[in-house]
Amino acid sequence: MNEVLLEQFIIYGTVFALCAITLFFYTRKKKKNYTKTKEKVKLAKIEGLFEPVSLHPFIDLKSCIGSGACITACPEKDILGIVDGVATVINTSNCIGHGACFHACPVEAISLRIGSETRGVDLPHVSEDYETNIKGMYIAGELGGMGLIKNSVEQGQMAVKSMLKSKKPSKEGVLDLVIIGAGPAGISASLAAKENNMTSITLEQDSLGGTVYTFPRSKIVMTAPMNLPLYGKVKLFDTNKDELLQIWKKVIAEHQLDVREHSKVDKIVPIENEVFKIVTNTGEEFLCNQVLLSIGRRGTPRKLGVTGEESQKVAYRLLEPELIKDKKVIVVGGGDSAIESAMLLVDANEVILSYRKDKFSRLKPKNRDKIQEAESNNIIKVIYNSNLVSIKDKSVLMTIDGGEPEEFENDLVYIFAGGELPTSFLESAGVKITKRFGHIMKSHK
Repeated sequence: MNEVLLEQFIIYGTVFALCAITLFFYTRKKKKNYTKTKEKVKLAKIEGLFEPVSLHPFIDLKSCIGSGACITACPEKDILGIVDGVATVINTSNCIGHGACFHACPVEAISLRIGSETRGVDLPHVSEDYETNIKGMYIAGELGGMGLIKNSVEQGQMAVKSMLKSKKPSKEGVLDLVIIGAGPAGISASLAAKENNMTSITLEQDSLGGTVYTFPRSKIVMTAPMNLPLYGKVKLFDTNKDELLQIWKKVIAEHQLDVREHSKVDKIVPIENEVFKIVTNTGEEFLCNQVLLSIGRRGTPRKLGVTGEESQKVAYRLLEPELIKDKKVIVVGGGDSAIESAMLLVDANEVILSYRKDKFSRLKPKNRDKIQEAESNNIIKVIYNSNLVSIKDKSVLMTIDGGEPEEFENDLVYIFAGGELPTSFLESAGVKITKRFGHIMKSHK
């Protein structure tokens, strides 16, 4: 009997010891991870990456159970972490608005928001059905706050689906729909309209692809599969701009979509019988029952306002970096677009990066590491606290640390100073614009 008890004691004691050891190492590992995450949050605050600038996850700490599903689902690194058993945001500025964290959370403790308590974002009034305060006028994609390609594609389709619920009878000379913007949301909406036998036309002020077209050629623009009407699932990962544009061109040709490039809309005028008149910069006019605004938030590129900026050697986007060789290039800006463009040019050109501040902030980790390495290896010259004051045919004048202008030999200038929101265009069409603080964005489980 004593032997049986002793044997049981040894077995239970061994199991208890193993459990205790496992728990010890598990707890120690969790504590170590918590400490690492706290350090990352501290660093993110120092580098200006903690404060969100666009769409980002907001965590309800009362509901969060610390499952870590959101961290596993996030396609970016170090956006989310676990501290003291609950999720926390880290490098919030690097969030691309994928929404995977929202979908992965088992207790719906995450919502997607735009703007914070201290940083407001101008957003148009849009209902749950993507309709603005103007009946018959809809918004989808980046303008409404959802900039990720996959999300924009989904919104373009859902906006058309909402229109079908209140579709007006077709009239001679009046289109069912005019889509403004041929980016991901616009192309998706064009296909959805065709699929549902709606007469439509798509007007793009620049080139096919909208904002996507302005990305450098090798920039990755899509990291998840998506569904396109009349096409099916697009199973592409780490896709660059050219690959995505080839898909756009293919579906446009196959389904004979009426997409007109370099056709900028100047006015949207509501007329009688709830019909809209669309007026372009070329003087063309279109009548339609419904309008979908799928334009980007950047609007018009912001200019420096310096002498010579109208020169043909000045550009606000880098389209074909591989064709630029043996040039003296100045890239102006300190954001991700400026860094990425400069790094695409350094192999075949002499590049100077001019930035008005004394250090970079809000950069994606990969871009920050690349520019620091390139600078330390003298691959690129970075001039901080600098401002262009004049652009000449063969040179530019630049002030450094507020001193007297200095002259630099130069062939090309690329300016990445952000864009001016199309607020006046929207307001002239009657769309209400409001600065939102911590606004919850519509998302679908």
